[in-house]
Amino acid sequence: MLDPRVLRNDPQGVAVLLKKRGYELDVVTFKSLESRRKAVQVETEALQSERNTHSKAIGKAKAQGEDIEPLLKAVSDLGDRLEAGKAQLDDIVSELDELLLSIPNIPDESVPEGSTEEKNVEVRRWGDQTSFEFKTQDHVDLAEGAGLELDQATRITGSRFSVMRGNVARLHRALVQFMLDVHTQENGYEEVNVPLVVNRSSLVGTGQLPKFADDLFKLEEEREFYLIPTAEVPVTNIAREQILDAETLPTRMVCHTPCFRSEAGSYGKDTRGIFRQHQFEKIELVQFRRPDESWDALEELTGHAESILKRLDIPYRVVALCGGDLGFSASKTYDIEVWLPGQGTFREISSCSNFLDFQSRRMQARWRNPETGKPELIHTLNGSGLAVGRTLIAVLENYQQQDGSVRIPQVLKPYMNGLSTITF
Repeated sequence: MLDPRVLRNDPQGVAVLLKKRGYELDVVTFKSLESRRKAVQVETEALQSERNTHSKAIGKAKAQGEDIEPLLKAVSDLGDRLEAGKAQLDDIVSELDELLLSIPNIPDESVPEGSTEEKNVEVRRWGDQTSFEFKTQDHVDLAEGAGLELDQATRITGSRFSVMRGNVARLHRALVQFMLDVHTQENGYEEVNVPLVVNRSSLVGTGQLPKFADDLFKLEEEREFYLIPTAEVPVTNIAREQILDAETLPTRMVCHTPCFRSEAGSYGKDTRGIFRQHQFEKIELVQFRRPDESWDALEELTGHAESILKRLDIPYRVVALCGGDLGFSASKTYDIEVWLPGQGTFREISSCSNFLDFQSRRMQARWRNPETGKPELIHTLNGSGLAVGRTLIAVLENYQQQDGSVRIPQVLKPYMNGLSTITF
């Protein structure tokens, strides 16, 4: 959530900044609501003051033996008007809150201009694009029917689910363990295990609600429980309504979970194979930082995600997302795109974002600044380190051989009991 004070002081200026991401702020509605809020609040405070004055007068009149009935009637009338004013104020504040929750984060000035992913800017590349002297296959042609069972999953559940068996399932598990080991043993993250079901407040806190309700799997209407779309939600909400000690910062956490998304906004996109699934697994990196450290932390976190692909020796590139391609809560995002020779292109495998205090204001996640002794909003960051299924695709396609077998990357062999090749 944006700072309401900034919006009140310069709504037009905020509107200009938000245009970078293609968002049109309804300044007229905001000003109207804010004007009504001020007027009703002033009126309510005046009624409260008048009632307090009359209450004191009742006490004084009673002590002097005077008739207090007229005063009691006046206080009663004031009370009725005050309750009506408070109810009206609550309604206006609710409308304002609803509007504020719908406004995305302001893009950082370093975010490239543009409205579509074609305007994203490549920052760097690592590794040479894998090429072969034979006709390359994508992950479906390589593994379907010999460890990757898409038809079985369709019968069990429906489209965009998968069954993995044998060495494909083993390779998937090896990637999970490898990523967790690198992040906990080398990159300084604490492993956490969190619920896969969250409440509405958690999703509002990280920005998935109310905007992206259609992309979520809702479990219970009455209690409003949801399956997590990403571990970002439960892990980031660890700090919700907390005041963290300065000594605990920076906080770095890594979490492996299944993720569940309806993909309502991606209908008909990436339907082949396991690239875009309703259920998938991901290693999530989350950091809580002091405000003056968060931009350096974004570079650090992105580097931690990149380190997995470097260790796997798989080529990739990093792109800075343009304003129109930014996620709702992010102020700046780097996408890491892995080279997939079966598709002959780079595809996203991780998004690493700095949210500044956008999420923490929604969650009331704070730290106590030792210089002021006062609670202040933390900055939150996260990124995939990495998406496991997409990393599996990258391994299968980049390590394929002419006979259709797949070599095991050197760093994964200890997790595969020394197996060097998967033969389908």
